[in-house]
Amino acid sequence: MKTDIEIAHSVEIKSIKTIAKNIGLSEDDLERYGEYKGKIKLEAIEKFKKQRGELVLVSAITPTPAGEGKTTTSIGLSMALNRMGKKSIVTLREPSLGPLFGMKGGATGGGYAQVLPMEDINLHFTGDMHAVTTAHNLISAVVDNHIFRRKEPLIDPRRIMWNRVMDMNDRALRNMVIGLGGRKNGVPRETSFQITASSEIMAILCLAESYPELKDMISNILIGLTYSGEPVYVKDLKIEGAVTALLKDAIKPNLVQTTENTPAFVHGGPFANIAQGTCSVLSMKLALALSDFVVTEAGFGFDLGAEKFFDIVARKSGLKPRVVVLVATVRALKMHGGKDIKEITEPDPDAVEKGLPNLEKHIENIKKFGLPPVVAINRFPSDTREELNVIKAFCSSKGVDVSISEVHSKGGEGAIELAEMVSEEVKKQREYTPLYSLELPVKEKIEVVSREIYGSKAVDFTRDGKTDLKLIKKLGLENLPVCIAKTQKSLSDNPKLLGRPKDFLVTVRRITISSGAGFLVPITGDILLMPGLPHKPVAETVDIDNQGNIKGLF
Repeated sequence: MKTDIEIAHSVEIKSIKTIAKNIGLSEDDLERYGEYKGKIKLEAIEKFKKQRGELVLVSAITPTPAGEGKTTTSIGLSMALNRMGKKSIVTLREPSLGPLFGMKGGATGGGYAQVLPMEDINLHFTGDMHAVTTAHNLISAVVDNHIFRRKEPLIDPRRIMWNRVMDMNDRALRNMVIGLGGRKNGVPRETSFQITASSEIMAILCLAESYPELKDMISNILIGLTYSGEPVYVKDLKIEGAVTALLKDAIKPNLVQTTENTPAFVHGGPFANIAQGTCSVLSMKLALALSDFVVTEAGFGFDLGAEKFFDIVARKSGLKPRVVVLVATVRALKMHGGKDIKEITEPDPDAVEKGLPNLEKHIENIKKFGLPPVVAINRFPSDTREELNVIKAFCSSKGVDVSISEVHSKGGEGAIELAEMVSEEVKKQREYTPLYSLELPVKEKIEVVSREIYGSKAVDFTRDGKTDLKLIKKLGLENLPVCIAKTQKSLSDNPKLLGRPKDFLVTVRRITISSGAGFLVPITGDILLMPGLPHKPVAETVDIDNQGNIKGLF
């Protein structure tokens, strides 16, 4: 089979004006970024407020390091719905350069289920990631200048909660000392870098629905405390207008297309293990106004992106998913069944069966929110019929619809059965229910998610975690939802506990405050906010030829 990039180059791609016209947008609604990319003006979005479409959320079981194909499945499902005569749009997050050059490679789908132009989307796209990085770091620069100039309010350098970001995996930047070199170079202090996808600015960009709301949310970002312990917000630095100005274009949804010319909004990029893990609310609401079905994905396993979608994103925005497509793979279940990661392409139906408890837990978790699961088995070439039948038989025994998805090799045609199942489930018009009430104390919210979704026995709060709980209460922020930062490699906070672990303890080391975005971030286990590169990063395979053609992005 051809590589992803070879398939992308073989597809007849249409002008972005044509894609826009096909969903009811005029040229005046569109800001073109070349022939095949565009942004939708906010004034245009105002014209399309009435939502007529149904929202389908795509999630997954606990993944292998390479991922199980949520994006590919989302794209393929949307294309299949269009093949059936349903008007469908897929909404996705923008790729981050960190994973792109790290372990996972490109994030635009795969095979015959991709969003195009894949090189542009995977690299700089329309500049949204850079805008978020710059906006975040403007706050950082002003904070250090504020301290250097000894301006009021007097920020305590030891109690600053705002660091710096960049859109790259770089472990050397996790901890550092800045301001060295004498009095002219600032006040020496400890700080760190996070990856841009984990920035509160990114979270805000994906939750805000207008310029006024964007500026208001930015103004309420907590950046630190004074020497007397009083909070200091961005509005106290008087820079919320400047920060918002840097995001003037980034807030506008990006329009592209799939390998079958299905419209796709690719906008925003928060990670699901350290942020809310889904695309922008604006892009989803616009898609719902322009189509019958909107397919969107939430990052990593259901315990991360999808839980946060229901308890944070849907709760704030009013979005109402009708069904959850749970992506499962033979190889991931073999990993959870005890098979070494290097051997998961070898046939082993017994290992698949031993890994089923992980799938079972995710199915149970979906039902906790009151929605039906539909399992999509993302088929890989190494999967045997016997292995696939193990999963199908298990789902049937649980009364759960299951379909083998072959969108990677067949495009939309490979998900027709899946699309039919989703269409039937959507007709039942079920309403989702959040997992917890916002009135619960923060400690109890964390315990509910850990117990109900992860399956933990208890939650342990370190001394720093307990101190943070007191600060949250003092600042009057106890009614915010929790966005738990946790490893994606396990249902627990220990990446080595595969399958469906039991009787484990979740450890909350810190709780950071994202008061602008409107949630709290309990940091569990050894989760890192700045990833590192693997022994052999994808960066070693990416190249460009003499004509400017890029290769190696898979």
